[in-house]
Amino acid sequence: MTDDKLIIEGKKKLSGEIEVAGSKNAAFPVLAATLLTEEDCIIDNLPLIEDIYRLLEIYESMGVTVEWLAERKIKINAKNANPKKMDADLALKFRGSVLLIGALLARFGKASLPQPGGCVIGVRSIDTHLDVFEQMGVVAKKEKTKKNGRERNAYSFTIKQKKDEYFVILDEISVTATANATLLATAFKKVTIFGGDVDYPNRELIKVLTKMGTRIEGGGSHQLEVFGGQKLKGFTHSIMYDPIEAGTFIVLAATTKGDITIRNVEYYYLSYFLKKLKSFGINFDIIHKGNNLVDIKMLPSKNIVIKKIQSLPFPGFPSDLLQIIGVLATQTKGSTVLHDPLYEGRLKYLDALSKMGAEIFLSDPHRATVNGVTKLYGQDVGSFDLRGGASLIIAGLIAEGTTTISNTYQIDRGYEKIEERLNKLGANIKRVK
Repeated sequence: MTDDKLIIEGKKKLSGEIEVAGSKNAAFPVLAATLLTEEDCIIDNLPLIEDIYRLLEIYESMGVTVEWLAERKIKINAKNANPKKMDADLALKFRGSVLLIGALLARFGKASLPQPGGCVIGVRSIDTHLDVFEQMGVVAKKEKTKKNGRERNAYSFTIKQKKDEYFVILDEISVTATANATLLATAFKKVTIFGGDVDYPNRELIKVLTKMGTRIEGGGSHQLEVFGGQKLKGFTHSIMYDPIEAGTFIVLAATTKGDITIRNVEYYYLSYFLKKLKSFGINFDIIHKGNNLVDIKMLPSKNIVIKKIQSLPFPGFPSDLLQIIGVLATQTKGSTVLHDPLYEGRLKYLDALSKMGAEIFLSDPHRATVNGVTKLYGQDVGSFDLRGGASLIIAGLIAEGTTTISNTYQIDRGYEKIEERLNKLGANIKRVK
């Protein structure tokens, strides 16, 4: 973990091309699936970001073999995995570690993990996960442990009852709870998962589990039928490109009025997002490349108006991109209402935007009104969470003067070498230790 700062000189003209990296959120369930087999698993197009490194460190602490075959390509073998040896402290650093529970339960029948960490964007309890596990015969115990004088919450899980078939109903459409349910379902002959998420991380997981020998019906719908109970094979898989990173760069280009082309955009998973941008008055060309990939060439946009955006589960507006849009809203005419019904901390970064000169009114922890057009000025600000940090980078790029962003670890968790990639477009961003 670093305590670097990013120093941004604003008002630089941006132009050129930027490529989207592999998806962080798709990589987590795919990496979790490697724990289900004793055979080699080869994964390509991994994003080189902090959360991926932390997960691989957890694997190595358990005795899992991790071998880098190329810059973004690894081979994982979990034959000798021993969950008791896990460095649980690493799990505190990011939310994706919660997916280890379903995989370890399916493979070993037991699992233990501290309360997962990650972004400060709300309570983010794992109640939906606990409910899913309970419906599949798992007993979960919450306990408090101490290390170095600090107390923390932890959970232990055990499969106490094992039936051939289960019918699981999710309390909410949760991406990670759906993934955990699907991973654990591979241990049983048949599990029906009702009310599950259908976004890209779970579709990637279904692809991989199918390669491993699990039959899954209903992929892409809110009702999955998983036919497990057999020994699983290894697999080879290339991680899809990151829709959230692509959306970040698209909004960055629109906000900075940059002449930028974003390459390797997964069109299907951003189709609604792009439709909404068109309705706001944002101009761009879509260049189709095949295999659902497109390039997005941003064009000049004069009269952007955003009245209201509400984040919703896929295929709705992505919650992760609601924050990114908040900066653009400061540069558009009139008032924009931002509404995130799920995470009560999603709008924390707006405090920093207000400090930079934005006119923002918080209705409650889930809703805010942003008035535009306002001029932003460079300030010293902190990064509370991953997407909020990316939003503040965009704010710094359009602000007068110098913006300093601290706690860059949150940004590094999801964006690979962000300052180097943006500097190639003409930005002036320095990383200071």
